[in-house]
Amino acid sequence: MGLVVVTPPEKEPVSVDEVKAQLRVDYADEDGLIEAYVRAARETFERLLWRAFVTQTLALTLDVWPDGGALRLPRPPLQAVNSVTYTDAAGAVHTLDAATYVVDTTSTPGRVVLRAGQAWPSAALAPAAGVRVEYVAGYGEPKDVPEAARQAIRLLAAHWFEHREAVSEAKSLEDIPMGVWYLVAPLRAARF
Repeated sequence: MGLVVVTPPEKEPVSVDEVKAQLRVDYADEDGLIEAYVRAARETFERLLWRAFVTQTLALTLDVWPDGGALRLPRPPLQAVNSVTYTDAAGAVHTLDAATYVVDTTSTPGRVVLRAGQAWPSAALAPAAGVRVEYVAGYGEPKDVPEAARQAIRLLAAHWFEHREAVSEAKSLEDIPMGVWYLVAPLRAARF
C-alpha cells in the first residue's frame, strides 16, 4: 500500500499569528521559521494519528483489489472520491465506473463499497500499484479541525521554536512533550 499527498492543504490548521501568540512573540523576523514549524507539526500529527486535518487530495495505491467488497481509505475524514483506476498487466489504465460502487464518507476510515451484484475487475493487474484511488480528505477549513489538534499543533510548533536543537544540556527533552499527546491521542484513527 502506498499513500501520497497529491494536493496539499491550501492553509494550515493554525496560523503563524496563533503560534506567535502562544510564544508571546511580537516581531516578524522569524515568521517563515514559525510557518515551517506549523507545517511540520501538522504533517507529524497527520502521520502519527493517521488522519487528515485540512482539506487535501490523497492517492492510495494497492497491488491487488481488496478481499471483499470494501476498499478502506486511510487518513479520515473522507470527503469525496475523485477516481478509482487500475492498471492492467499490459500497462493500460482503466477508470472504474462510479456506478459500480458507493462512497461511504460516514465510516472511519471512509470506504469505497461495491454495489450489490458488482465485483472488482477480474483483469490481471500490473505487478505493483495496480489499483489507485484518488480522494479528498480532511475536516475542511482550519476552523473545522478539532480544537485539541489545533492546540497540539500550536504547542508542538512553539516547542520546536523554543528548542531548536535536537539535544539540550539544560534539561531532558522528549521528542514530543507528553502533554501534547494527551490532546491528540483520542483523535488517532485506526490503521490497517
